[in-house]
Amino acid sequence: MPEQSKNAPVTGGEAVVRALAAHGVTRAFGIPGTHNLEIYRHLAPYGIAHVTPRHEQGAGYAADAYARVTDRPGVAITTTGPALLNITAAVGQAYSDSVPLLVVSPGMPLRHPRQPTGLLHEMRSQTEALRAVAAFSHRVSTVEEIGSAVARAFTLFRTRRPRPVHIEVPLDLLETAQPAGPVRLAPPLSAPGPSGPSLREAARVLRSARRPAVVLGGGARSASAGCRALAEALAAPVVTTANGKGIVDETHPLSLGVSLHSPSVQKWLADCDAVLAVGTELAESDLWSAPPPLGGTLIRVDIDPAQMYGGLPADLPLVGAARPTLEALREALEEEATGDPGARDGAAAVRALRAARDAETAERDARWVPYLRAARAVLDADAIWTSDSAQCCYYGALPHLPVGPRGRYLHPTGFGTLGYALPAAIGAKTAYPHRQVVALSGDGGLQFSVQELATAAQLQLPLPVVVFDNGGYGEIRDEMTARGDTPTGVDLPSVDLPALARAYGGHGTRADTPEALARALSLALNTPGPTVITVTEETPR
Repeated sequence: MPEQSKNAPVTGGEAVVRALAAHGVTRAFGIPGTHNLEIYRHLAPYGIAHVTPRHEQGAGYAADAYARVTDRPGVAITTTGPALLNITAAVGQAYSDSVPLLVVSPGMPLRHPRQPTGLLHEMRSQTEALRAVAAFSHRVSTVEEIGSAVARAFTLFRTRRPRPVHIEVPLDLLETAQPAGPVRLAPPLSAPGPSGPSLREAARVLRSARRPAVVLGGGARSASAGCRALAEALAAPVVTTANGKGIVDETHPLSLGVSLHSPSVQKWLADCDAVLAVGTELAESDLWSAPPPLGGTLIRVDIDPAQMYGGLPADLPLVGAARPTLEALREALEEEATGDPGARDGAAAVRALRAARDAETAERDARWVPYLRAARAVLDADAIWTSDSAQCCYYGALPHLPVGPRGRYLHPTGFGTLGYALPAAIGAKTAYPHRQVVALSGDGGLQFSVQELATAAQLQLPLPVVVFDNGGYGEIRDEMTARGDTPTGVDLPSVDLPALARAYGGHGTRADTPEALARALSLALNTPGPTVITVTEETPR
């Protein structure tokens, strides 16, 4: 890292990179452009590696996945105008899924008039555009302010619900050398925890409950051990959202996995007399339906106070980060004498609920299960799976592919973008080159970001991309049919995706049986570059 005196002038571009490096950033994703070159010239001297996707949306999804698997903020660098707009879908997804994503871009010059001047990539207001999808968009006015803006972003990431942030540096400021002052660092703080009385009341309710339940969302990710210990102490079944998948090992006797979509599980939740929900919005995108009424006491643990009143309002709100809050709740449970968790048979309830859930979806999900079992058999326990808004993912992998705390499953919920799986897999693989990473997608979703096969080929990292081909947008086709409509605009001409992968410098093959998929995966996991494996058989034999 370059050494400078305390008041040495630096350009705005260097001030950006200096501030990122000071906060531990070692990798960024983005595409160089005419207006951001002053940022790019300083990345290597400050020890920040860079990945160049083929589209800014891919940069955003890759940085998003990097953040999810490393628990460190993902950083994306764009240029002005269309480049920044290209990444906004990824920013919206990160906002929905509470992912710490920092987007840095140039902006129009400091004294740029409101009246259009025809400047390259000119927009009326980049900050207003990004405020619609980010936690905040900060346009700086001096070089010295850049360090404060970056520290503000990292303070949000560390102390509040993590959500994406945009920092804009005016074009002329990027190239201007000014004293930057001392490096500003975000304080190493954690969010405040709940008070003693509320913890004791929550412990009393949980201890005395006859039918307790635990619901885990993505906000519980850092508290995996605490979630499992609490569930075991209560003998309570555990069900997760998509973002909570694997927080408690899905083979655990108390785990229902991702089953909130099941009518049987929703009815069970409604009949529970105490529900502990940790780090989840309990929203439509979590439940795949409107939130059901709960008959018992709802205890919510969330770092965001506003969540206590959204979706299903909390009867007992515990505002704080998941890990310290659950640790404090566990201590309060040990002090609470009422109730006898040993009298509950949560494992028996889980066995019955699993059977009911599987019976409800057996016909619909039959296509995916044999393939997913075959894929699971050849993957390590710490493998990372990335996913798209595709039938093979939310009808297949989310409920039927078991994942434990050592592995990860990354899925775009809430905002529900398409094209996430492939660039997200690139972001995860660059974070952990020695871990197995597999992307799961449909043929329609993959074509939103298929150009990122070139990025994966350039990196030469083994990366299987499993594509279940249903000839377009299968879910929308089914919705149209269910409405009694004639499906329109959803059937796509078949694309030879394995051949396209080879054209981009990767590899491609087809698998028409689960056994063929297992063989292809085993080979792809040991072959440098991306391998597209298209699954074409409608019903496995």
